[in-house]
Amino acid sequence: MDLLSAYSGVQLAAALFAALGSAFVRGLTGFGMAILLVPILALALTPLDAVLLANFLSVFIGLSEIVRLVRGAERSAWVIAGIVLLVAPLGFLALSVTTPAIARLVIALIAFSAFLAVLLPRRPATTPGALTTGSVGLVSGLMTGYAGMPGPPVVPYYVGRDIPRETAKASMMLIFTIAPLAGLASGAVLEVLDWQVAILAALLFPAVLLGNWLGNKASGRVSDPAWRTIVGLILAGAAIAAFVKLV
Repeated sequence: MDLLSAYSGVQLAAALFAALGSAFVRGLTGFGMAILLVPILALALTPLDAVLLANFLSVFIGLSEIVRLVRGAERSAWVIAGIVLLVAPLGFLALSVTTPAIARLVIALIAFSAFLAVLLPRRPATTPGALTTGSVGLVSGLMTGYAGMPGPPVVPYYVGRDIPRETAKASMMLIFTIAPLAGLASGAVLEVLDWQVAILAALLFPAVLLGNWLGNKASGRVSDPAWRTIVGLILAGAAIAAFVKLV
């Protein structure tokens, strides 16, 4: 079946506005595109298409600013991203055999877990030990494969530490650019990746570029305490919206 004709104009419009809004949040905070985008897309598209579409968009927007991300990210971002690439196929395999109803519930729980994690007390700027960093990569990899959302463990890892905002943003964005490659590769290997999803992602990408640009402009006008507050509110809103839609 033609993917684009399988969805109504209302569903595609919802995907367009979700892409624009989630990209704005990404530009503002350094994360949030997948956390916001996947739960919304999963209500209009199938959960599998929603995850794959979010993966394509995350790669596209990350590659558009890869030089800045590589220059500004912590070395820990490369370690976490590498672990994510190794572990994500296991999460994607679980998604491919899960019913849509269960997948939507798990995605909502993941969004809520990110909100809870960011409420933890701020930690020193020093990079956490290998065990903590490895655990973040492991959980992020599973979430990347299953829900297209590597953010829940990654956001508290960086935002919860007393490091410069731009370092936290670049580190998260770098991980969120590399991580989706694992989901796309897994989908191709398992033969569940409909390449028309890439076409839909290309159609939505201008909205993502616009939203990300607007978010970056707004970020420069927001103080650090306000930025961290916005992070918590966005995570809370994503979790509440996901659960309200389920009910």
